[in-house]
This record gives sequence, structure tokens and C-alpha cells, in this order.
Amino acid sequence: MRRMPLSAETAQKLAQHLKVPLEHLMHMPQHILLQKLADMAKAEAAANGEEAKGQPNEK
Repeated sequence: MRRMPLSAETAQKLAQHLKVPLEHLMHMPQHILLQKLADMAKAEAAANGEEAKGQPNEK
């Protein structure tokens, strides 16, 4: 199986989000890694949505 082509920044963010060492992340199976990336993206989108609700629109 081929390694997931992750950028260094994405790998660090995901390792920090999952609270696992970067070395463990690199050996994680691809299907699990994709699921964790999706979960992280949902969490970030929810956090950004919360921030957007609190700020007035600037037009």
C-alpha cells in the first residue's frame, strides 16, 4: 500500500488533533487516516461556523 500524500503541515495538524505522535500517524492505515481527516475537517468547519455566527457581517 502506498503512503498517503500529506503535506507536512497537514500531518502535524492531524497528529495534534488526534493526540498521537507523528510517527504513529505515518503508519496508520489509509482508510482510517482518511476518516480521521474528514472528522478533523468537520470539527474545524464547526469551529469556524461558531466564530462566524458571533461576528457581524462587514459590508
